[in-house]
Amino acid sequence: MLQILLSAVLLVPGSSSGSPGNIYTSTFSIVAMDTLTGEYGVGVASKVLDVGYIVPWGEPGAGAVATQAQTNALFGPEGLEILRTGATAEETMESLLESDPEREVRQLGIVDVEGNSASFTGSETQDWAGSITGPGYAIQGNILTGPEVVEEMERAFLEKEGSLGGRLLAALLAGDAAGGDSRGRQSAAMVVFRENGGYQGCSDLLVDIRVADSDDPLGDLQRIYSKWCMWYVFPVYIDAGSPETEYAIGIMDDYLASGDVDAQTLNGLAWELAIRQLHPEKAVEIAIMAVEMEPEDANIMDTLAESYYALGEFEKAVEWEQKALELDPENAFFNEQLVKFLESLEE
Repeated sequence: MLQILLSAVLLVPGSSSGSPGNIYTSTFSIVAMDTLTGEYGVGVASKVLDVGYIVPWGEPGAGAVATQAQTNALFGPEGLEILRTGATAEETMESLLESDPEREVRQLGIVDVEGNSASFTGSETQDWAGSITGPGYAIQGNILTGPEVVEEMERAFLEKEGSLGGRLLAALLAGDAAGGDSRGRQSAAMVVFRENGGYQGCSDLLVDIRVADSDDPLGDLQRIYSKWCMWYVFPVYIDAGSPETEYAIGIMDDYLASGDVDAQTLNGLAWELAIRQLHPEKAVEIAIMAVEMEPEDANIMDTLAESYYALGEFEKAVEWEQKALELDPENAFFNEQLVKFLESLEE
């Protein structure tokens, strides 16, 4: 059974001259781990400029931290440093708070490498403030419209199936729909950390979306995340095996059902399926959608040809590659593709 552990923390606005960071953020956020994939993530929304610049910290093989309320920014890097030693989430939290004389104005959420979670809400945080805890997760809130915010976040996160990012987003949307930050909306962010999960394997940031200033930050986050998944998450998941391959198919289905598709993203999706000869019928269907949206794009024609090739319909593969070459006759790759398709047709 997929085990996902989360800690969600909500913050307040203000400042303190005695703290390393002096921004007070009224925020709802989720820190989580998927123990099957080893991913950690943080989702956060607030009525403050670029809350994603302040709250989320994480590292594969260590854990994740959300530091907020009257924010002590050092809780992020110092928390990860403690987690790297193998300390539990509870031990890490106690160590951070012990050294902070202003801890009663802090809020803190931590998930460790084993998926244990811990949370803290200082006694001097402002209403509405409260928490929900359970096996592997804890949710706190401060300056929210009421307890229903954290209750709905918990429900949505635990009920949602699929990838960690999708579950984080579901919780944020549910919290916002229940009232969220009592002051309104301004920014939102979501980060998911996976070892070598970044673009071309050059970083650990599988997801890194930060909406700094918007009238509808979670709407923007949801829209960008849908496209982000197709360009950057889908290729990582589709080759990773279970459960990520199942996550990838779910991501694809969600995108296609979103009503907000574009030709180039469809083209990329069809190509990823076709070159793996995975769901070739779907690859053809998606590539045709892209061609209908941009009928003069030779690259999309090439993708449709590759999709027909994956399906074993070599005549149609040749037909569409020839159409691509009519638009771009000197394209060396298209010519190589045509030779491949013709050889398969002759065989």
